[in-house]
Amino acid sequence: MVCSIQITEKPQLKDPVLIEGLPGIGFVANITALHLITQLKAKKFANIVSSSFQDFAILTETGSARTPVNELYYVKSEEGKRDLIIWYGNTQALTTFGQYELCGKVLDAAQELGCKSAISLGGFKKEEIKSEPSIRCAASDEVTLEEALGLTRKVMVGHIFGIAGLVVGLCKLRGMRAFALLVDTLGMYPDVTATTAALTALNKHLGLTVDLAGVDASAEQTKKVLESFGLIRNISEEKKKEEEALRWYI
Repeated sequence: MVCSIQITEKPQLKDPVLIEGLPGIGFVANITALHLITQLKAKKFANIVSSSFQDFAILTETGSARTPVNELYYVKSEEGKRDLIIWYGNTQALTTFGQYELCGKVLDAAQELGCKSAISLGGFKKEEIKSEPSIRCAASDEVTLEEALGLTRKVMVGHIFGIAGLVVGLCKLRGMRAFALLVDTLGMYPDVTATTAALTALNKHLGLTVDLAGVDASAEQTKKVLESFGLIRNISEEKKKEEEALRWYI
């Protein structure tokens, strides 16, 4: 099994915090990360490939190929604020071993840049959301949990699957602080409302002023990438599938 990080630049960062943004329920983390990268003009400094990623490439009309990949970006913040490391990608690893290996490699790279804390993001699937989506939190330790509870009063009880959960668990083992924010979402389609709630929480916690007006555009860009990798189907495909299923009941 191979997971490799190609570092193209080693930035000098000030007390950076790692923000995880890989695809998951509602694609909340993925859209959030892309929006932060775009709005904050983040600079890419690392490419990550793994033998646990999907085993294909997408070929474009120009003849170029797009493969499953993760990337690391950095943001130099204003005076008095913490720098950011943003973990973005179009896939998680497909095996348990691959997930641990991927998360461990990224945390290794982050720690080498002086990172001592991390924030993972995700969606919490609900059958119905009547008003503004709620946010649940979990943390590596009691002190960090109190910080997270400044953003929401709900504590996550149960399991957090995938990278969002691993980040918190592995950070604790490494002596790092971490918390997860899980936003209510109806399901697997890119959720703009849940993403806006996540970005609002990050703005508050990190003292950012990220404009939320363009979240729709970030969601649309995310949707196109994920559709090309078969992680979500477009609206017409979903409608056709539903119609084909219903015809057997006529």
